[in-house]
Amino acid sequence: MFVTRLALSDFRSYADALVEPGPGLVILTGDNGAGKTNLLEAVSLLAPGRGLRGASLSEMARQGSDGGFAVAARLAPPLEGERLGRGGVSGDAERVDAPPPPKCSPSRGRACIDIGTGVLASAPERRQVRINGASASSSSLAEWLSVLWLTPAMDRLFVEGASGRRRFLDRLTLALFPGHAVHAARYEAAMRARNKLLAEERSDEAWLTALEARMGEHGAALAEARATTVGALSARLADAPDGPFARAGLALDRGASDDLARDLAKGRARDAAAGRTLDGPHRSDLIVTHVDKNQPATGCSTGEQKALLLGIILAHADLVADRSGRRPILLLDEVAAHLDPLRRGALIGRLEAAGGQVWVTGTEPALFECAGLGSTRLEIAGGRVAPR
Repeated sequence: MFVTRLALSDFRSYADALVEPGPGLVILTGDNGAGKTNLLEAVSLLAPGRGLRGASLSEMARQGSDGGFAVAARLAPPLEGERLGRGGVSGDAERVDAPPPPKCSPSRGRACIDIGTGVLASAPERRQVRINGASASSSSLAEWLSVLWLTPAMDRLFVEGASGRRRFLDRLTLALFPGHAVHAARYEAAMRARNKLLAEERSDEAWLTALEARMGEHGAALAEARATTVGALSARLADAPDGPFARAGLALDRGASDDLARDLAKGRARDAAAGRTLDGPHRSDLIVTHVDKNQPATGCSTGEQKALLLGIILAHADLVADRSGRRPILLLDEVAAHLDPLRRGALIGRLEAAGGQVWVTGTEPALFECAGLGSTRLEIAGGRVAPR
């Protein structure tokens, strides 16, 4: 699936914008602060979660607006033989519930899906999701689209706390297991309820046991999906041909035993004293090494860490395409500027050969001069989008 139409209203720096990209490379260029990353963030909201910035919904509304915003997209599979295409752009955008007549051909294998998300001014922290006009949950978006990203903010992923690596791993896992988001939400809800109950002077033993059983059930599903993802991705990375990008080795610190409900029951006094749950998949970690150097990623240079991340994402996109039959949308923010010409050319060539829609940003069009003529090339300036 790829985005054939993206409409924004009062989102970040855009009062309104309408972009109609092709299914291949979507190249966004413009000065720093022009709004390139804002477009990528809008695409990232078509998947479950808080987007590539992890921002609150209220932060996404355009300054000076009433506090509401809308992101609407039309998704479609490429027609047979269609890999690249040139897109267009317009200045006006409809709101989330008013897409134009579809330019789709179900008889030719192109059945479009309309996704809308955003918030109302009256409820700025309550996310609204619509799929083909019907209300839906955020987690259900994973059934339609997988989105992966690499941003400058992720440059310190390997040297900071485990929470960022867990979120990264969960994004990878979600692309293979769409139900992963549901298990994560239910596990977190049960854990919050348990923590609150443990803070009370007299806890309800039966309710604690029920919550711990729920955490055990959903925690086991989380752990199994993560372990399967790491195992499959590790095999994919090991079999990948030699190239200009660092090869990563992956391992998972599960953070819990196989009988989580039992461990939680035994650890109630300790968790009550700590004010939080100390066992469970919410404490697991993704361990990454530079295979060729036999060195933990934490000890690698910034450039090597970036290359490791890039290699993981590219391998994972191939894995998802093989297993699910649909290639995830990739969002690569300012990635070309950190690569020398050889690696930049290799990256563009690999992305074009693999197919799928890839949104890339950069300050200079020259960074993407090696890209094919079928790419969608857009210039971002002053909250406006224009074709190059």
